[in-house]
Amino acid sequence: MKGKKIFIALVAVVTVLAIGIILRDVFFLPHHRDIHREDARRGAVGLIYVEGTILGGRAQGGFLGAPGMDPVLKQLREARLDPRTRAVVVRVNSPGGSVAASQEIHREISKIREEGKPVVISMADVAASGGYYISVAADKIMANPGTTTGSIGVIMQFANLEELYENLGIDFETIKMGEYKDLGDASRPITQEEREVMKAMADDVFDQFVEAVAQGRDMSREDALELADGRVFTGRQALEKGLVDDMGDLYDAVDTAARLADLEDPVIKDYSRISPWSILWGGGIQEGSVPYRLLEGLNFNNNIRGVEN
Repeated sequence: MKGKKIFIALVAVVTVLAIGIILRDVFFLPHHRDIHREDARRGAVGLIYVEGTILGGRAQGGFLGAPGMDPVLKQLREARLDPRTRAVVVRVNSPGGSVAASQEIHREISKIREEGKPVVISMADVAASGGYYISVAADKIMANPGTTTGSIGVIMQFANLEELYENLGIDFETIKMGEYKDLGDASRPITQEEREVMKAMADDVFDQFVEAVAQGRDMSREDALELADGRVFTGRQALEKGLVDDMGDLYDAVDTAARLADLEDPVIKDYSRISPWSILWGGGIQEGSVPYRLLEGLNFNNNIRGVEN
């Protein structure tokens, strides 16, 4: 019994000390993620990652839920407003996603350029569909020879499980207000009128995509349409087609961004800060709140990956 009390007391002491260290780091010590003062004079190239499926909103449910690109939008905004960051590299490794989420990232990249800061895209394994949509907003696009990119097009799919439901003895009764409210219902085939509604929607989204490619790549609409048949290209093929500007890896892209910004020996500032709490629980706790800052203080890796020399 006495030994148990001693053990509990030791655990309590260690816990109090740990909380004290976290409080000190969060509230009293400078953020190690920031560029060191002596490095600030050199200027920085911001580094932001766009990875996975591009969807809107915050991450919900962490690894158990869907991702969201709102943190990327915030990182792009931080890089735009940070006077020490004079150029930005966006590392894209995404097969695409939703149109609206891709357009939001495209817009934020455009805002950085409007501030006079060059933006260079570094394509990793894949930067297709929505991943390519966001890329055309940049000053330069760099890919690897084997990168998969392109896929300029729009797709909508609706499952028809009517026969399966009949075989399983499952029946549906639908009560709706609005002729097309149950459009896409898997318990029946879509009608010709519904098909026309969705075709018009797909045509409009497709036009927006082609317009973004033509404008971003300085092409005529006709030239962009020739490449907008949904096919994918290797990085080397994309270079031949004018869809990317050069071959190179991530650090080649950093060097290009630094050159465009007239920087010598720049600091690389990684804006893609991820806390363990966010990975586990996604948007379950408000960023910037005291609990968030306390938990973020436990992320020692977060304190050292912000700046690379």
